[in-house]
Amino acid sequence: MTDAIHVEPARPDDAPACEALLRSLPAWFGIEQAILDYRKDVESLETLVVRDHAGLVGFLTLKQPYPESAEIRVMAVRAEVHGRGVGRALVGKAERLLRDRGTRFLQVKTLGEGRPDENYARTRGFYRALGFVPLEEHDLWGDGNPCLVFIKNLA
Repeated sequence: MTDAIHVEPARPDDAPACEALLRSLPAWFGIEQAILDYRKDVESLETLVVRDHAGLVGFLTLKQPYPESAEIRVMAVRAEVHGRGVGRALVGKAERLLRDRGTRFLQVKTLGEGRPDENYARTRGFYRALGFVPLEEHDLWGDGNPCLVFIKNLA
C-alpha cells in the first residue's frame, strides 16, 4: 500500500472481486451462504472500495434503512495489508458520507466474545479503536455463533 489510501465508490463490475476477497479470508468468512449474501449486498447496496496496482484491496458495504442510522453490512481487507490503514480509511469515508447526510448512528455486527476467536478479537479491537462501543450480544446468527452489535454516535 502507498501512503495515500484512496476510497471510491464501487463499480458495477466489482462484485466478483469482492466475493474473491471474502473467499480469501476463511478465518472471517467461512460460511458459504453468508459469502453469497454479501456478494448480493455489494451488487445492491452502497459499497466503497480501495484498490492498488494489483486490484481490489478492501471494501465496505453500507445498509441504511433509516436516515438516522446505518450499518456496516460487511467489510473485508486483503490479509497482507491488515494493519496498514485500509480498514480505517474505508470506515472513515463511510462515516463522512453518513454525517453529510445527517445520519446519527452507525452500527456493525461481528462475532461476539461468547465464542472466543483470535481473529475476531482483533476485529472487535479494531472497531473499539475507531470509537465503536458494544451495544448487545445475542443469537441472531444461531447457537454457537453469537452476534455482537457495536454502535457509534456520528453526531
